[in-house]
Amino acid sequence: MSYSGRPLPSHLRNTSHSLGGAQSSSSQSPVLVARIAEKKAELANLKELQALSAGLADQMQMLADKLNTLSDGTEAIAAVLSNWHNVLRAIHMASSKLPKPKEEDDAEKKPEAEAPLPQTLVRIPTQHAPALIPQSTSGSIAD
Repeated sequence: MSYSGRPLPSHLRNTSHSLGGAQSSSSQSPVLVARIAEKKAELANLKELQALSAGLADQMQMLADKLNTLSDGTEAIAAVLSNWHNVLRAIHMASSKLPKPKEEDDAEKKPEAEAPLPQTLVRIPTQHAPALIPQSTSGSIAD
């Protein structure tokens, strides 16, 4: 047998000289084998735990990203809802300032009773209207 230059750890050294030869080495061999098997099982469990922990960390990171997106969306919705009061107030102001037509003139011009519409609050340019009209009619036919 060749001898390597480094000494063995104390728990792996053969203690047959001090404890009675072959009996102690044969009794320690199954103990060492069992301990090695136990350590291998522990190592396998630790590797599995490490892999599961990495997966959990990835899932938590994805959840954090989704919560950030949800938080941003909530802030946007809050901003829109805070503006609704101003929008409704502007519509009310525009509706209240409508000119009231005289009942005599209205009866002569329009026999049906229609409520007056509020003034236009938003002006939409009609430059692209001819291109949009075929799209809107084809969409309504398909529905």
